[in-house]
Amino acid sequence: MQFEVWAPTARDRVTLRRADAADHPMTRDPLREGWWTADAPAADGTRYGFALDDGPVLPDPRSRRQPDGPDGLSAVVDPASYEWSTPWHGRPLPGAVLYELHVGTFTDEGTLDAAAAQLAPLAALGITHIELMPVCPFPGTHGWGYEGVSLWAVHEPYGGPAALKRFVDTAHGLGLGVVLDVVHNHLGPSGNYLPLFGPYFTDTHHTPWGSAVNLDAPGSDEVRAYLLGSALAWLRDYRLDGLRLDAVHALADTRALTFLEELSTAVDALSAELGRPLFLIAESDLNDSRTTTPRPAGGLGLHAQWNDDFHHALHTALTGESQGYYADFAARPVAALAKTLTRAFFHDGTYSSFRGRTHGRPVEPGRTPAHRFLGYAQTHDQIGNRALGDRLSATLSPGLLACAATLVLTGPFTPMLFMGEEWGARTPWQFFTDHQDPELAEAVRSGRRREFAAHGWAAESIPDPQDPATRDRSCLDRTEAAREPHARLLAWHRDLIALRHSHPDLSDPDLATVKVAYDEGARWLAYRRGDLRIALNLSARPAEIPLGGRSGQVLVAWEPVEAPGPDGVLRLPPESCAVLAGG
Repeated sequence: MQFEVWAPTARDRVTLRRADAADHPMTRDPLREGWWTADAPAADGTRYGFALDDGPVLPDPRSRRQPDGPDGLSAVVDPASYEWSTPWHGRPLPGAVLYELHVGTFTDEGTLDAAAAQLAPLAALGITHIELMPVCPFPGTHGWGYEGVSLWAVHEPYGGPAALKRFVDTAHGLGLGVVLDVVHNHLGPSGNYLPLFGPYFTDTHHTPWGSAVNLDAPGSDEVRAYLLGSALAWLRDYRLDGLRLDAVHALADTRALTFLEELSTAVDALSAELGRPLFLIAESDLNDSRTTTPRPAGGLGLHAQWNDDFHHALHTALTGESQGYYADFAARPVAALAKTLTRAFFHDGTYSSFRGRTHGRPVEPGRTPAHRFLGYAQTHDQIGNRALGDRLSATLSPGLLACAATLVLTGPFTPMLFMGEEWGARTPWQFFTDHQDPELAEAVRSGRRREFAAHGWAAESIPDPQDPATRDRSCLDRTEAAREPHARLLAWHRDLIALRHSHPDLSDPDLATVKVAYDEGARWLAYRRGDLRIALNLSARPAEIPLGGRSGQVLVAWEPVEAPGPDGVLRLPPESCAVLAGG
């Protein structure tokens, strides 16, 4: 077997060290600057590492498996050792309903195999794609996964690479696509040995996590190839259907051909080669429609992006919260929600008081398909980054939770749910870590308490990220789903998803056809999707909503309602919603 490593920092030698055999000196590759190679016997599971000059043995930057965690030796993975059982031709993003899932808290066991055993109910619910939060190795057993370091490997406590293949195979057998959240904007810090091998990071730019990943400084060609290779390996070797790219706004890149364009080009080429649809979903804070504009039209060519503006408008309309970045949305929340339903972004060249400047670029409704934006009421970020990790269900009535579901699942965007949202889970989802370095653990603990103390929270009320109980509290309690009001909410989600799949109007990608009416003071909002009309009353009082036209037929309603009479007025009970056909 040939071993290879890019290690331009090595002065004189690089040594391949296997756990069960003699060392193998590596030789410089005459055709690739900075690369070292060696041929040595190896099989699936062989442990190995690289020693640079007289330094310690380090894990392979392209390791496919880290059996002992980020600090241990790497292990060879034979890609042919797994036999796939499900023929899979892919499932595209248009028409999708996504479900964000964290492996470590989706079940008490916190493994991929345990998660796979719970996928059938999601397929029955009408979910089309599972979006896994990051699975790369990170310190300890439990964590969010955004501090991974081995971008080609799978966290061993989750089950390692074989378990991810079993998960994907099971999902595909149920007709579910699988999307993986990947983090290219930062790594580590614990277990991050990449700087010892080469210029993977640069001080040319700085990010909230320190030095930026090197995408444009000397040596960046190989760093970009490292990230591209990792992304394509997930899609090819694990048969994934798409990738969610974490915080692409933090990818500092001044080159003419940006990394994101290069990545989208490579993914489209792989899709053509494999003969199945593949897609990239960006998390971006830029509010720039060029992120998802096709490359021939001057865009980056990513296939979709999260739409936090829709979330913020919905959140403020439901909760009345107005702190931080919610401030501009909370001034007139129903109007903000109406704008996002028809223009995607609220900040599309408008002033952002949170940023202290103008923000965003307008979306051209007739040119940008609505499915390129993901719409959601809750995500891991919007729950877990709250002081107590409280979900909307902690404070909202079942009726308002039903309204949130209606907006997400009948709105123009590709809908996404966060695990447990479908039954209004009351379990929190808190920030938790398992750092093995005591100093880093204390820094994370004190830093989080300091952050929320600045907003008036008592330090002792902030959950300790390092306490195992914080993770345990965040695990789903599936027994809730059989009790009220959870069972009713679950049935409501099932009805709405069925409507979305059966009524093409709800998947119409043309934002220009979405027509919205609202009353800010009365807190009602209604919008048209083709032949369907969706009405919501967010007020604690009954609402009279003038829909006009023919009376129409009530398809689903949270509370019993009559179709509008000759006056065209729909009378909705407090905190309720309805979907009507005709009119």
